[in-house]
Amino acid sequence: MKSTNYSYVGIAFIVLVFGIIFIPKIIDRIQNNDITRVESRSDNVKLQTKDDTQLSYLVINGERKKVMPFSFTNQSGRVITNKDFEGKVYLVEFFFTTCPTICPKMNQNLVDIQNTFPQRNDFGIASFTINPDYDTAEVLKNYADQYGVTNPNWHFLTGKQEDIYNLANIGFNLYAADVEGAARGYEHSGNFALIDREGYIRSRTDDYGNPKIYYKGVISEKEQINDEGESEEISSLKEDILKLLEDE
Repeated sequence: MKSTNYSYVGIAFIVLVFGIIFIPKIIDRIQNNDITRVESRSDNVKLQTKDDTQLSYLVINGERKKVMPFSFTNQSGRVITNKDFEGKVYLVEFFFTTCPTICPKMNQNLVDIQNTFPQRNDFGIASFTINPDYDTAEVLKNYADQYGVTNPNWHFLTGKQEDIYNLANIGFNLYAADVEGAARGYEHSGNFALIDREGYIRSRTDDYGNPKIYYKGVISEKEQINDEGESEEISSLKEDILKLLEDE
């Protein structure tokens, strides 16, 4: 019976000590309105990679595929070359501003990715128009504003169509062409290329260990699966961008 009483006394002592130490702090927080401060957990959640699998390189004839040199004019009238992206992780797409089909979806997804890395000066995007005759710097500037582009390293680029097509089809193996009967007369890939800080094309591998090379750019993370049963790859792309950003 005495041991039981001692247990009660011990518990009471612990409660008393807790009250002496912590109650004044709680009261102080209430008086300073600190107890009602909202710190949403989502505000502090950082994008995390789900695995530590290394991204592969695209290897052709025994050599890692690197971005070929380019020089075009961006939406501000400034000449941008591949050297402007050195030391940065960046994405590449080919599009045109009057595209009525996949381009709006692609650029909405890119805006989503942009907003995932708002404070990263070492992340960028290169959007090459395949209709440079219409897509002048002024048109591209209006287009960028329309989509809410805020990343200073997101360049909408225009120049000679022949040079852009060579960069797309040869430099990145991303299809782009004039096609009679196609929407507005053009066809192009809906994929994104991921480039590391040293200018190499990087990607995940398939089940056989071969590089996938690109990421599907049309299906949104929210959409998950399109009507053809294809799964989105924006979430994977975000993870892989983070991998390369952290690989300094």
